[in-house]
Amino acid sequence: MKESIELHKESFLEELQEFLQIPSISAVPDHKSDVDKGSKWVATALEKTGMENIEVIETDGHPLVYADWLHAEGQPTILIYGHYDVQPADPLDLWETPPFDPVIRDNKIYARGATDDKGQLFIHIKAIELLMKENGKLPVNVKFCIEGEEEIASPHLVPFIQEHTEKLAADAVVISDTSFIKEGLPAICTSLRGALAMEVNVKTANTDLHSGVYGGGVPNAVHSLLRILDSLHNEDGTIAVEGFYEGVPEVTNELREEIAQIPSDEEAMKNHLGLTALFGEKGFTFKEQTGIRPTLEINGISGGYQGDGIKTIIPSEASGKISCRLVGHQDPQHIYELIEKHLHDQQPAGASVSVKQFIKAKPVSLDSQNPMIQKAADAYEEVYGVRALFPKEGGSIPIVEVFARVLNAPVVLMGFGLPSENLHAPNEHFHIENFTKGIETVCTYFKSLS
Repeated sequence: MKESIELHKESFLEELQEFLQIPSISAVPDHKSDVDKGSKWVATALEKTGMENIEVIETDGHPLVYADWLHAEGQPTILIYGHYDVQPADPLDLWETPPFDPVIRDNKIYARGATDDKGQLFIHIKAIELLMKENGKLPVNVKFCIEGEEEIASPHLVPFIQEHTEKLAADAVVISDTSFIKEGLPAICTSLRGALAMEVNVKTANTDLHSGVYGGGVPNAVHSLLRILDSLHNEDGTIAVEGFYEGVPEVTNELREEIAQIPSDEEAMKNHLGLTALFGEKGFTFKEQTGIRPTLEINGISGGYQGDGIKTIIPSEASGKISCRLVGHQDPQHIYELIEKHLHDQQPAGASVSVKQFIKAKPVSLDSQNPMIQKAADAYEEVYGVRALFPKEGGSIPIVEVFARVLNAPVVLMGFGLPSENLHAPNEHFHIENFTKGIETVCTYFKSLS
């Protein structure tokens, strides 16, 4: 299989570059036609592999792509999930090359979506293609469910799964949308934090006011917003919202020991990120803070004059974007209601506060000893010469919890990215070595399940 991958490597990369040229940004309405184009591209790519029953399924948002091949009698069925939508590319001026004009340099492919998730999804498409070419059939039954809304929390995939459990039924769900611990050290993530996102808006006067005429005598919306946002945290890094930590599991010594097995070089990370110090909840290591503890982050603020020079006004409106990562039994809706109450309770005199929710997703924990997960670790070891570790990830893939609960199937988070690949940031890229070895690993894994 390795020789076959090398033989087709250049053509595979050309196809991947074509895929990456599509600006399938699900969050931006102006890119709806591009997202539609992305769904059709995936459907065509699946047809080339020999998959059957291919459908581009319209939703009230962006399309889903389904395909299957179900002729491996008596063998397990694997549902492969991925997403063809990508994050916005802003800020564009920080990209060394245009985000949707993919280039290869230093054995990496640079483009928005390269590692999250087009490159990793494409690994599975090419693995299936090669397995079909090798024997004219697959060692297992395969279904694909590919969506175009992962970056906006999969609002239409959730009801689709709930309404089509028989169509999607599988012995395991395989997802490649996570990262190695570091180069050469593979990982199979066994927990993901939940997610919650919202925007708080502050309104004071009915218009911006002249700071010379009104300054010192009327409330300032930006000042009010900053006071409200600052009230969300205590000095020690803990979150000040009453009831926020309800449902957060106690950190046991056994869990700390498991997390401590994951290599971490905080000094090297600080140097890489250009930081002089780290910050977070006291009493926990960086890996614990970012893997098993909940967070509340301010993602952006706006208000007042943003142009060049100075405009001496008292702003009448300001807004802030907030996101949380949740763990254990924290319920996203309950946490949202607690934060909403806190924001209203902190409302300064002369200001009115409104809150709008955007995203919510439950945390998920997976059993690393499940045979489907252990066989994936075996496949990594065979190809990379190193057995995968089982880290707790700080990020969120909202649909993982839904797949595990509704389909009652183990989810195998078989990622091939690297933490350094700038996902969601300028100059996103994907290491070509992991692209080719990823194809080999997936082929090895599927053969091992037969």
